[in-house]
Amino acid sequence: MLKKSQNNVAPIIITAGEPSGIGMDIVQALATQQWPIPIVICCDKNLLRTRIKKLNNQIILLDYSSAVEQPAQQIGQLYVVHVPLVKDVSIGKPDKDNAQYVINMLSLANDGCLSGQFSALVTGPVHKGIINDAGIHFSGHTEFFAQQSNTDMVVMMLATEGLRVALVTTHLPIRELADAITKPHLSQIITILQRELQMKYGIKKPRIYVCGLNPHAGESGHMGREEIEIIEPTLHELREDGIDLIGPLPADTLFQEKYLQDADVVLAMYHDQGLPVLKYKGFGKAINITLGLPYIRTSVDHGTALDIAGTGMANSNSLFCALNEAIRMVQIQQHN
Repeated sequence: MLKKSQNNVAPIIITAGEPSGIGMDIVQALATQQWPIPIVICCDKNLLRTRIKKLNNQIILLDYSSAVEQPAQQIGQLYVVHVPLVKDVSIGKPDKDNAQYVINMLSLANDGCLSGQFSALVTGPVHKGIINDAGIHFSGHTEFFAQQSNTDMVVMMLATEGLRVALVTTHLPIRELADAITKPHLSQIITILQRELQMKYGIKKPRIYVCGLNPHAGESGHMGREEIEIIEPTLHELREDGIDLIGPLPADTLFQEKYLQDADVVLAMYHDQGLPVLKYKGFGKAINITLGLPYIRTSVDHGTALDIAGTGMANSNSLFCALNEAIRMVQIQQHN
């Protein structure tokens, strides 16, 4: 197995994502430094070598094998676990024939984390539309890893400096949102969020600020009754169990410093309620975390950026943030 760190931690695996996008560019920046936990890139090795040449970088690619002990990665090197492409890649032009290649990468990483071969997973950006065009149902990494790991419920959370936003629902059409927010679902989401903030972030008693679903948090029932009939009763029950919950509050005024300075996380009811604020605050320096999985998973906060793939213009900041967050969580779990 790839040589572990001094603290005997298994490597972190990083999936490079959509082969025609910037994932193949940004992973190259990881060779500019050594890491306290070994890292392994999951992709087609030949494609990565071609993209390295395209960007005029000097990086030595080393074959990763779980069967033998190997020297630690040095600056200017990257370990790679090879997953073969289905079809040759044209930069900036996704091909549905390579959708299965992307799924194979994600499956390998998931299985390796479940087996303990890897201590955490960091994912690069994928193209959901191309995967679905290939006839593979794929609504996102979050849902895929939940299914592959047989996890009933996970929580999607994005984070940047000074703000964490978790979601009650993830990739759903607006028409389906209200029906998806039920007392059991909301209770389970909050319970997972509380537990994971304690375990993976070391926060003893997390304070969770909760958005309402409707404008003005329902305006006492005049703009919707979900707050009165679902959200408020659920929060009341969970407060009796000792969870520190504030809300439901109107989402249009919650994201102010007077609230955020006391919040460990904001819980938004749906994807576009909370994430535009977070991405405005920290795009390029934000990360995505899947809470509730039996392993650590973080991700970049951006897409495939097909228009700049292979140009050298891609920014690796979010990938560095995602990897550093995974390292930090692994280290916290070590000490628990």
